[in-house]
Amino acid sequence: MFIKIEPQSDVPIYEQVTRQIIEGIARGDMQSGDTLPSVRNLAADLGVNMHTVNKSYHELEAKGIITIRAKSGAIIRSTEERILTSEQLQQIEKKLKPVVAEGMVLGATVEQIERMMKKICADLQIPIEGV
Repeated sequence: MFIKIEPQSDVPIYEQVTRQIIEGIARGDMQSGDTLPSVRNLAADLGVNMHTVNKSYHELEAKGIITIRAKSGAIIRSTEERILTSEQLQQIEKKLKPVVAEGMVLGATVEQIERMMKKICADLQIPIEGV
C-alpha cells in the first residue's frame, strides 16, 4: 500500500490517509478481507503520530469500509458488507455538490463536469455503466 503524505496541504493528515486508503480499495490495490498495516507500523512508515493513523482507521470504520478487531487489526470489509445506504449516498452528494457548483461558477459546462467524472472513474479503474 502506497500512501503519500503532503504535510503542507490544507487537508489534515488523517484525512489524506483515509482518502488514499479508500482510493486504493476503489482501484483494487487492496481487496476485501485484506488486513491494513497496524497503526504503529503505518505511522512509522509515514512518519506521523500513531493517533493520526488511528483516527483515519476509525473514520474508515465509521464509514463502514473496514472492521477493527482486537488482535486481528483493521480488515477491509467485503463488498456485501459495504452496502451503500441512502444516508451515505446523500452524504456523497452533499460533498460533491459544492465542488460541482464551484466548477460551474468558474465556467465549467455540464459536459466538462461529466468528462471529469468519467476521467476520475477511469483513473480509479472503475467501469462506467450506462454511459
